[in-house]
Amino acid sequence: MEKSGLDFSGRWKRRAIKGARSRPTIYLFRHAQTYFNKNRYFTGWKDSRLTPFGKAQAKKIARKLSGKKIDVSFQTSLSRSRDTLSEVLKSHPECRAVFIDDRMIERSYGKLSGTSHDRYRRTHTDAELHLIRRSYGRPPPGGESIKMVEKRVMAFLRDLLPYMKKNRVNVAISAHGNSMRPFRRHFEKLSIKEMMSLENPWDGYFEYSIKI
Repeated sequence: MEKSGLDFSGRWKRRAIKGARSRPTIYLFRHAQTYFNKNRYFTGWKDSRLTPFGKAQAKKIARKLSGKKIDVSFQTSLSRSRDTLSEVLKSHPECRAVFIDDRMIERSYGKLSGTSHDRYRRTHTDAELHLIRRSYGRPPPGGESIKMVEKRVMAFLRDLLPYMKKNRVNVAISAHGNSMRPFRRHFEKLSIKEMMSLENPWDGYFEYSIKI
């Protein structure tokens, strides 16, 4: 299996890997629980590892996907995305390439990264915490809004979908809680309000077939 670490340019689309799918499919899932998730920290681009429970969740995702066919897979540069995908791919020897593309990395929480929700509450209200976590257009100090995350996720999709159609490949995507929102909004045709109310599971996946 080829592993390729690539930047935001999407140059992976030049790497042709031919499949034979009449309806190429995306298998989208969130990384499993990390220590920062468990302890309710703003994680963002901080690299927090999977908990033992998170490792069990990754195995559960892997079992659910064991009967699918995966030709190509995508992860981010964060270990929680990589380690969850690695567990999934143990039952997929047919997967011929793993690509890194950080356009689908977690939302940056800027100056709040590494800060616990409880510490934030010492100087802010619950309403302010909710606004930081669930506002579409408001970024945390020095960080990204979901609107900004959506912009880069959509740039990734504009490269990915033609690549899938041309090569007829099934794709696994090991994403993050906030980067999954724009993916799901696109494929499920959700409103902004619906997207922001989503709770993405730790141990499941979403399946989207792509028309040729």
